[in-house]
Amino acid sequence: MNTNISAGTIARMICLILALVNQVLVMTGHSVLPIEDQTIELIVTNVWTVVAALWGYWKNNSWTLKARKADVYLARKKEKL
Repeated sequence: MNTNISAGTIARMICLILALVNQVLVMTGHSVLPIEDQTIELIVTNVWTVVAALWGYWKNNSWTLKARKADVYLARKKEKL
């Protein structure tokens, strides 16, 4: 039984955390991206945050052991069909 957190789940969460940190930095006036035009930076930051959030929660992110065991159980049930 494989009950480890998948690499994809970890990658999506890291991407979301980085996007949120970048969003907070921009909102507090700290320019992370070396772009002079504030409008472009704001658009890039907002798009990055939205994409990371959608990507991170579109997938089934099983963080708890109980959820990962349920994923294994469901996969076994699907194999029997």
